[in-house]
Amino acid sequence: MNKRKEEFLKREKKWKEDIDSYPKRDYNFNSISGKNLEELYYPDNPNDEYIDKLGFPGQYPYTRGVHANMYRGKLWTMRQFSGYGSPAESNKRYHYLLSQGQTGLSIAYDLPTLMGYDPDHPISNGEVGKCGVSVATLNDMEILLKDIDLSKVSISQTINGPAIILLAFYIALAEKQGVPLSKLRGTLQNDILKEFTAQKEWIFPPVPSMRIITDMLSYCTENMPQYNTISISGYHIREAGATAAQELAFTLADGFTYIEYALEAGLRIDDFAPRLSFFFNSHLDFFEEIAKFRAARRIWARHLKEKYGAKKESSLKLRFHAQTAGCSLTAQQPENNISRTAFQAIAAVLGGAQSLHTNSMDETLALPSEKAAEIALRTQQLIAYETGVANVADPLGGSWFIESLTDQLERDAEKYFEDIEKNGGVIQAIEDGYFQREIAKSAEDYQRLIDEKKLYTIGVNKFIKNDEDIDIPILEIGSEVEGERIKYINNLRNNRDETMVQQSLNTIQECCRNENNILPAIIEAAKSYVTLGEIVTVMKAEFGEWQETPAF
Repeated sequence: MNKRKEEFLKREKKWKEDIDSYPKRDYNFNSISGKNLEELYYPDNPNDEYIDKLGFPGQYPYTRGVHANMYRGKLWTMRQFSGYGSPAESNKRYHYLLSQGQTGLSIAYDLPTLMGYDPDHPISNGEVGKCGVSVATLNDMEILLKDIDLSKVSISQTINGPAIILLAFYIALAEKQGVPLSKLRGTLQNDILKEFTAQKEWIFPPVPSMRIITDMLSYCTENMPQYNTISISGYHIREAGATAAQELAFTLADGFTYIEYALEAGLRIDDFAPRLSFFFNSHLDFFEEIAKFRAARRIWARHLKEKYGAKKESSLKLRFHAQTAGCSLTAQQPENNISRTAFQAIAAVLGGAQSLHTNSMDETLALPSEKAAEIALRTQQLIAYETGVANVADPLGGSWFIESLTDQLERDAEKYFEDIEKNGGVIQAIEDGYFQREIAKSAEDYQRLIDEKKLYTIGVNKFIKNDEDIDIPILEIGSEVEGERIKYINNLRNNRDETMVQQSLNTIQECCRNENNILPAIIEAAKSYVTLGEIVTVMKAEFGEWQETPAF
């Protein structure tokens, strides 16, 4: 027996031992016709390429998944990105979604919150509660998550520029609930690099922003071992017009940059890398998306092991949340979005997602209505319990097409890594507009194909209904929300200890200056009901604000 065969049999034995030790869902994993399905399918006589690139789920390089039996052990977390109006209104939606079988919460914040403004700031005018929930104080967080046990429900927060402040509110709330920080599960998006590249909701310049993120990473590594401090996000890069290869490469390059800053700050790779997670887009090209997810795991594992010297398996495993492609949804014939979302969601599952959000059919028109959100959740449940795609780990692994796409995307990503390095690394490339130019070119190319009808969008440039009358219920956020929020914030300021507020702000300002970790000071400020906008103003005074260099 040659050494390669011995290596394969060794890995096979290890995988079978892992399968026996993993939890198993109480579920019938046979096909509908009664055929017994194995946990995994693989060749009896694998070649060298199979052994090196594919192997087994739960084993390096994790091409076939991060867990040995994948969804036969545990289904992905089902999330719906939700939040609108006031904290009280959003709290009702959260309880409704949990009652309908959702297994994790994902908080959508409104634009003023995302940009670090209180609801009474002039810039907030007309935007309060419109695209998400308005949160400006610890009291808001208390209302938002009222009667939700933080020790049991995983909470994801989509927040970046002021992420450290919303994390402080969350930590302060957990302490008030008596929940040990070590039990908190969830994810903070906290990916400022993709903001500079794609979404454009930044506050501070890149270098101080990286210092803030490193402070959070350091604090959570020490105090919150089950919490994902950064969700490195390709989703918004793709929504801005990037290709699958660009999404893959730019997202992973951002991840490597966070690692390098953390190492420079004195953190050890195996202490923090296991709590880095990813957030990818699941787009229209079904097979390319599946291959993208598989390539991401392989690239991450190899770089963490070979370049950064990670030793723990948990450091090498790329875990990711996926969301179906919002930019693919159409206002025309919006019911078609239900089908689009289902196809994209299945691609994410076949690609091995640990968490999934399905978009609602009405999101091009307004925030999701309760009915549309329920349909989106039911889409995930149908995939999980009726299609059979969760019954086998990596069911498309070994497909000539899938493996070829996976290899090609890996090569494309590595080429982009070289280009980024030539441009001085991620921070320099952001400041020079490299990423922005690359994405803009791809977006233009894609739109040209649509305009020339070389790519079809059903209802837009193919099978058009000229006399269409859109007749679906729309969630409308009234202007009274903004008035109520302004009244609330003014009342809060009139009934708090202003001496404590000023002391808290002085402490934050001093931490910004002296390089002490900023997060503990912001947590204490939160407990004194200092507002989001007040904290951001003090931090801006020390760190400045970012003005983007034109990309062209």
